[in-house]
Amino acid sequence: MNILAIDDNEDILSLLETVLTSKGHDFTQASNGKDGLKLIEEQNFDAVLLDLAMPEFSGVDVIESLEKNDRLKNQKIILFTASSATDQEITALLKHDGVRLCIRKPVDLDILIDKLEAVVKS
Repeated sequence: MNILAIDDNEDILSLLETVLTSKGHDFTQASNGKDGLKLIEEQNFDAVLLDLAMPEFSGVDVIESLEKNDRLKNQKIILFTASSATDQEITALLKHDGVRLCIRKPVDLDILIDKLEAVVKS
């Protein structure tokens, strides 16, 4: 799988890179929403792991930009959140075509791998 992770936490990106590349996946990372959006616009990814709470340009901003440019429906986005996003906010985001599921941090890596594989196959 070709996976993009967009998260402002360098430790999380490093851990994801170690785990996902050890499983044989191609891994690309962006430490902010604007860089992540640019990568999505330039390349195709099998899945995008997207942190919701990032300064300046959040995961919600990425989703809204993709939707405005009619590119959201072609994505397989898994939201990551450690923030205090309410269940209602998460439910509203999951109604967008292209947003497949939400995983709350801290992430169990075995569950993440299973969810990634399920989302990519869907």
